Amino acid sequence: MNDTMQYLEAYVAISQVKARYCRTLDTKDWDGYADVFTEDVELDTRPAGGTLTRGREALVRIVRGSVDTAVTSHHVHSPEITLDGDTAQVIWAMQDRVIWGKDRWARLGNAGHTGYGHYHERYVRQDGRWRIAYQRLTRLHMDIQAFEG
Repeated sequence: MNDTMQYLEAYVAISQVKARYCRTLDTKDWDGYADVFTEDVELDTRPAGGTLTRGREALVRIVRGSVDTAVTSHHVHSPEITLDGDTAQVIWAMQDRVIWGKDRWARLGNAGHTGYGHYHERYVRQDGRWRIAYQRLTRLHMDIQAFEG
């Protein structure tokens, strides 16, 4: 198989992983969400005001604890994919919409945000399947909105 075909196959497969990431996160399908990551994944949200989390189980616990009761919508586009064998470096432009659940209102108010930024990720192909091994979230801007309760 030539390099162009290998790149295109990886591009489609990686894009499908990221689409599944967004869908399972927004529908709160936590088993499906966990499945897009490697066991030893690292999640770095420090540039966006968060923490560094290591391991799939810890990542799902942190993310679920953060948005389980929120209404969310994640959109990604315009991937920049650099392929090197069974590893790929990818930058996705992203936008997320989060409306906090009532359990958060005492701390955060009846509010939500629309965020804009990038996911910087490393994917690895294991047993013929691409998964996210590293993810760093950066923010360019966030709009905070308050809602009537």
